Amino acid sequence: MDAKLLAIPLIVSMVAGVSADRVRSTDTALVGFGTRNDFSETTSTPTSGIFGARDWIVKQFDAIAATSGGRMTVRTDDYLQPKTARTRRDVTESSVIATLAGDEPGRTYIISSHYDDCHGDCTDGTGIAPGADDNASGVAAVLEAARVMAPHHFKGTILFVCFDGEELGLWGSAHLADELKAENEPVLAMLNNDVIGNSTGGNGVHEADAIRVFSEGLPAGVDAKASNLYGSENDSPSRELARFVGDTVPAYVPHFTIRQIYRADRNLRGGDQESFQADGFTAIRFVEPHENFVHQHQNVRVENGIAYGDLPQYVDFGYIAQATRVNVAALATLALAPAAPVKANLLLKGLGYDAKLRWTPSAGATAYEIVWRATDASMWQHAKNVGDVTEATLPVSNDDYIFGVRALDGAGLRSPATYALPARERP
Repeated sequence: MDAKLLAIPLIVSMVAGVSADRVRSTDTALVGFGTRNDFSETTSTPTSGIFGARDWIVKQFDAIAATSGGRMTVRTDDYLQPKTARTRRDVTESSVIATLAGDEPGRTYIISSHYDDCHGDCTDGTGIAPGADDNASGVAAVLEAARVMAPHHFKGTILFVCFDGEELGLWGSAHLADELKAENEPVLAMLNNDVIGNSTGGNGVHEADAIRVFSEGLPAGVDAKASNLYGSENDSPSRELARFVGDTVPAYVPHFTIRQIYRADRNLRGGDQESFQADGFTAIRFVEPHENFVHQHQNVRVENGIAYGDLPQYVDFGYIAQATRVNVAALATLALAPAAPVKANLLLKGLGYDAKLRWTPSAGATAYEIVWRATDASMWQHAKNVGDVTEATLPVSNDDYIFGVRALDGAGLRSPATYALPARERP
């Protein structure tokens, strides 16, 4: 990239405030509830079961809210989930949501995890289901991000969410996404954290300095014929968000690799980000680089010399802290920077050798960058600051490159890029 991102001191301080010890404490406390299986809701006590864990999470958010100067509020999103072909009865769902109000209306960002878990039987509320990696690790990241961010002011509103019901059908996330869509909530980005606690895979590969970011390609309803014509199949809003993470994080978490995985989720699997994508929101998922499947959705046991079960001894708390720093760097930048232009176009009027772009202005922007890359490149390769304008022409072939536009402010903060959709220029 031609233009190097400069670290912002406020974001540096938040990233530095992330504590591996607090992450460990959160993860251990959640494991201590014995199970967080959805079907333990009727037998939960203050010290066991899924609603015991929920109430503990609420208390943590309440304590964090006390540091926010009244800008953070905490609630649960409760509803009755009807039984399905997979489940034997109705289940009460109860996600936990902490809202940190921003200083400017019209922009909402979400960092999420799910706190329910599953052992060998996702409909058994009585068995032991530690869920240390899947997904106490994600809850620990969300709570720690809230702790370091709550005392500070942001332009955008941030929701820190711990979903219920992920293991049985993305229930809690679907319920909240539908609610936000019905309310026309301007959710600009959702960062989902699910299985981010393990740095050594079941294949023996150890990698403590990388994380995978999954992003969908073509959103539902996209015209595939037009996408093939324009070459936009790799430029969904979720993919632009993933690229933004890849461009932003190195300034704050150096020597840590953001590994772009260009698919919605792992093969045969899914996550809460898909609920938001289904409702038209921009969303991505963070996952550890190498999973160990004997520690996911398994009854705790030793069999043929192999230890099964999602236990804390198989979690790397220093790695969770690094994953949390990645989230904080990206989320804080999103919520402090100007929003991306709502619309950008690559204007075409006959044949030519240049690229002319026009875009909508973004509140708070003091300048704009045009970014571009070769059609077979995965990340933006070039950037040019064109100043405080909403139209510019570059001496770059409009046929051979993909273009985007991002907003900048006086501090050097950048928005994600908005893909420049080719459009015929009218007289």
